[in-house]
Amino acid sequence: MDILRETGSSEAMSLRAVAQRVGVSVPSIYLHFADKQALLDAVCEEVFEALHVALKEADSDAPNPWEALRAQGIAYVRFAIANPEHYRIVMMGAPSQHDPKDEIASGAFGHLLESIVGCIGLGVLEGDPFALGLKLWAAAHGLASLLITKPNMPWPPLEELIDGTMCYAGLGLAAASRIDLDPAMRAEDLVKRLDRLR
Repeated sequence: MDILRETGSSEAMSLRAVAQRVGVSVPSIYLHFADKQALLDAVCEEVFEALHVALKEADSDAPNPWEALRAQGIAYVRFAIANPEHYRIVMMGAPSQHDPKDEIASGAFGHLLESIVGCIGLGVLEGDPFALGLKLWAAAHGLASLLITKPNMPWPPLEELIDGTMCYAGLGLAAASRIDLDPAMRAEDLVKRLDRLR
């Protein structure tokens, strides 16, 4: 984890470099990890677990699932920009051999799904929890990725940007489940439909 944080590169994380860092021989590393990919997979698991902890801490005082969902989205983006090297390697690097099922089964994604199910129970969201979860994850990941890769963009105040983006992603899903919109609808008709929501 330290080598990745310092270098920002999975290429720099060789088994030899890890062995030197911890003060053991390279063969002893093989007692714990079959190869470099196994070591990277272990890092992925650590990052997902740290993210899970961050999400749980963020929504621990939320009064309801909707507020919990918002807190999780904000915490997700904050976690990514606070740990850009780990996030970049785990979530933005070249396609890895890490099984996507592990990411979906991770505590972080499971925690998100619990809040979505709670929001469905409240009547705020409608639809398949898994599909809704992937859409919200995509929104959070998209913002996190932009903030990491484009730090010099003239972004609005960071907290305002993060909160607003996560809030509107959730509101968009909530509204979309209630409005039957034809993708080919003319702009004028769309405006009329949207105006009725005022």
